[in-house]
Amino acid sequence: MSNLIDILKGVHPGLFLQRELNNRNLKSGRFAESIGEHPQTISAIIRGRRSMNIPLSLRIEHALALEEGMLMTLQVHYDIVQEKRKLSSAHHPDIDKYRLSLFWDTSFDNIDWDAHSSYVINRVMERGNEEEIIETVRFYGRETILSKIVLSPSSPFSSVIKKNLKQYLDYEA
Repeated sequence: MSNLIDILKGVHPGLFLQRELNNRNLKSGRFAESIGEHPQTISAIIRGRRSMNIPLSLRIEHALALEEGMLMTLQVHYDIVQEKRKLSSAHHPDIDKYRLSLFWDTSFDNIDWDAHSSYVINRVMERGNEEEIIETVRFYGRETILSKIVLSPSSPFSSVIKKNLKQYLDYEA
């Protein structure tokens, strides 16, 4: 189970359940009735609108011959990912210092500043103005920026990135 869990970490157990039912050519409504559950409950879990609970997970695992604890383990990992997402959404740089046009291809609300740090750092070092670069350095710190920066000789921004690294981080690339 641990290899499968490692692969599926962060996936809602309902998505896994839907895949299992599809692989076995089972309809969710009939499956729900076969385990003594309301079809709406299984449907809500499959759609990710409801969490898995222990009694239901045990019935599903027994009916599908899954390893005991599989669905609840997925639920716990899913809950952890969701909580981390909430925490990281509160942890971000001062977005008032960034131009909307710098991230033209996404909304500030969609940026996970921790998970997308490489993307953010490279974008700012390529195209950012002084205020944006200074805020990025303040937020991520010198070491994180140096570890995430991508210098590609074929990039048209390579010389700009090198100039910004020298100017704002006193680093020769």
